[in-house]
Amino acid sequence: MERPDFFDLKNGEKVQLPFSNKEFERRVNNLRLIMEKNNLDMIILTSMHNIAYYTGFIYCSFGRPYGCVVTKKKITTISANIDASQPWRRSHCENVIYTDWRRDNFLRALVSLVGRDEPPKNIGVENDHLTIEMREKIGSIFTFSVFSDVSKNLMQLRMIKSNEEVEIIKNGARIADLGGQEIVNNIKEGNTEIEIAIAGRDKMEREIAKTYPNAEYMDTWVWFQSGINTDGAHNPKTNRKLINGDILSLNAFPMISGYYTALERTLFLNHVDKDSLRAWEANVKVHKRGLELIKPGAKCSDICNELNELFAELGFLHYRTFGYGHSFGVLSHFYGRESGLELREDIDTVLEENMVISMEPMIMIPEGNPGAGGYREHDILVIGKDGAENITKFPFGPEYNIIKN
Repeated sequence: MERPDFFDLKNGEKVQLPFSNKEFERRVNNLRLIMEKNNLDMIILTSMHNIAYYTGFIYCSFGRPYGCVVTKKKITTISANIDASQPWRRSHCENVIYTDWRRDNFLRALVSLVGRDEPPKNIGVENDHLTIEMREKIGSIFTFSVFSDVSKNLMQLRMIKSNEEVEIIKNGARIADLGGQEIVNNIKEGNTEIEIAIAGRDKMEREIAKTYPNAEYMDTWVWFQSGINTDGAHNPKTNRKLINGDILSLNAFPMISGYYTALERTLFLNHVDKDSLRAWEANVKVHKRGLELIKPGAKCSDICNELNELFAELGFLHYRTFGYGHSFGVLSHFYGRESGLELREDIDTVLEENMVISMEPMIMIPEGNPGAGGYREHDILVIGKDGAENITKFPFGPEYNIIKN
């Protein structure tokens, strides 16, 4: 029996994606401008975020390679046979499927899209994602080609959101607020972090399905932390039971077709002691000032430096743990990052219209010290022509988030 190395399969019909064909065409046209500017014959995408951004398809790797070949005339994803025709149905472009019958059939499928008669002279790749092994294998195929890194160029394109992207991010912020309220509804002494988190996640997933009935649903999650577990912003939930007076950290993350949004709040159960209140109020003061500083024309590093000065005046700068905010878009806790748009001392990007960024100051006071715990607030802002719109509506601070039951 002869089994193919790769093949095409159009099983079913193309489905409605969260973005229009016009939006995907805009993205691909901008990508081809990068190709023209850098004299590239083609680009090989390998990351989840860029393949999702340019095609709509979010792959599930499980250790297998995935790719997308972009030339001046076509764009095609390369996917594993285990997914059958789902990558074709869930993208606006063409697709080729490689099989597992022989090692490196992914590369054979890649060659089939390019051809051997006129090999590309210049190829763009994602150096920040491509493994050394895969880079060597691709180089062994295109032995006379020159490879160039395009990852930073692609990040720059993703940093400016279209109106369609802003709409999906706004819906994500709205759904995060709903998840946050469901979390609060389940906060009571004796309840566990994991059960409270499940309630918030389920609320958000159901609302995503209601809002986007034709979408795929995956990756929405909640980190709900209590006590010492609040010390890290990305600490997983545990089975710990809440006790009276606990510091709590609410973190809701609805994922809509690869687009990440977030809501993060500090809370206390029933009461807060004076040292914790002082730390919390200091973080809230910095958060409020940060919201005022986010506007078109502001430089990321300047915002960071001013907030550092405020934290220093309040006596808490030495407890600060990470940057004050970051960009939003196609990213998750296991793919994507637009590091050129972060509120850090070493980022000099100037904010401009249709950028989306968070304000999220955090301080962490170690155990054994007055006010021990992690304090964090998080809002999302869309930069407009003359100002910034805060699309997070969930209240923050001691006035609202001492949860009594």
